[in-house]
Amino acid sequence: MSYDIIVIGSGPGGYVTAIRASQLGMKVAVVERAELGGICLNWGCIPTKALLKSANVFEYIKHAADYGINVKEAGADFTGIVKRSRGVADKMSNGVTFLMKKNKIDILKGTGKVKAGKKVEVTDDKGAKTEYAAAKAVIVATGARSRQLPNLPQDGKKIIGYREALVLPSLPKKMVVVGSGAIGVEFAYFYNTLGVDVTVVEYMPNIVPVEDEEVSKQLERSFKKQGMKIMVESSVESVDTKGKGCVVNIKTKAGQEKIECDIVLSAVGIETNIAGIGLEDVGIATDKGKVLVNDFYQTNIPGYYAIGDIVKGPALAHVASAEGIICVEKIAGMHVEPLDYGNIPGCTYCSPEVASVGMTEKAAKDAGYTLKIGKFPFSASGKASAAGANDGFIKLIFDAKYGELLGAHMIGMNVTEMIAEIVAIRKLEIIGYELIKTVHPHPTLSEAIMEAAAAAYGEVIHL
Repeated sequence: MSYDIIVIGSGPGGYVTAIRASQLGMKVAVVERAELGGICLNWGCIPTKALLKSANVFEYIKHAADYGINVKEAGADFTGIVKRSRGVADKMSNGVTFLMKKNKIDILKGTGKVKAGKKVEVTDDKGAKTEYAAAKAVIVATGARSRQLPNLPQDGKKIIGYREALVLPSLPKKMVVVGSGAIGVEFAYFYNTLGVDVTVVEYMPNIVPVEDEEVSKQLERSFKKQGMKIMVESSVESVDTKGKGCVVNIKTKAGQEKIECDIVLSAVGIETNIAGIGLEDVGIATDKGKVLVNDFYQTNIPGYYAIGDIVKGPALAHVASAEGIICVEKIAGMHVEPLDYGNIPGCTYCSPEVASVGMTEKAAKDAGYTLKIGKFPFSASGKASAAGANDGFIKLIFDAKYGELLGAHMIGMNVTEMIAEIVAIRKLEIIGYELIKTVHPHPTLSEAIMEAAAAAYGEVIHL
């Protein structure tokens, strides 16, 4: 039972790694204890986007009169929405199964544990153990799960994580969302749009705290306009679940506050799945819940590699995929460059959407750059006005000395589809004046990128 490569985990890091290794002529196996595709395809990226699309459609229907269309008695079928989301997830997981067969990759069903000598022990659902050997490498891609806080213990019913939020049996009347990262604000938008009274509690001074401050402030304004309550610089001290619902005790700058609700969604981040998989037995080094690797994802023990959420870097699906490809190409002897973690796009799919790459304004100033900053609001965009989506803006940050595009920060409709242009621009080291002279089609939302660049250099036309 020997392979060239054994990958533990079939998420967007694991299955992409396996396919690329197979393309390079290696005999590959993937160990997976649950559904192919991992959390992303089954309980994360894909099903949440299906829920959010339903929310978008419902939001359009509720505002149909703004577009000159009369709709009567529209209502959200929550069970139907959840059923569609699960169907989309199942379809994508089945797609990964097809890709595994197409690329002649073996699926080893069960829980994987690394062993010495580049071996992997797989325990199936009946407890039977089988050992497999890897001639070239064992690649660990076990991902992460919802983080548990001592004062916010998830019971799966009243205090829930993202998995339960995807498949609630019925729509709650009131919900408190703890944490305002991507998971928190996406679910907050979804449930608020369906009519749930939503309160978002964030410990930091701004929601979506990793984003540029102006983007965070704009999203907070948009959410408040949609009817959400936003509490920043606040923390949930405890939740009383003894009664029918929940009583959430929140510490704020002004003092203590209690909020009653039906459900508390804990969206305070993730923790890695590295316990109990044999890392310590083999001697693989870890630090603060992350596996230590070099630029090509090799651990301190030759023949063992790690990628994705379990290594340092952004815990994003596209990052895991990129890491896996670099990893196996290096193993295959190809000339590869380390991943540029300074040019990784981040996207949040609430409404308005948020997308960013590179430095925030604060980070660029702290790094000592003299800046040229250009902003173009969607209120000045003809396409945005025609679409009825004026909330938001494009913000570009340039190094004043050399014209390098240091960072881009977007909030508005479809900006998650627009950020890739900036990633390519930064990869190709295109400077500000070159971007201004790059003709963008009209009318589009994307021409706001060109306008923002022009604004930075005092050449903006439509503002």
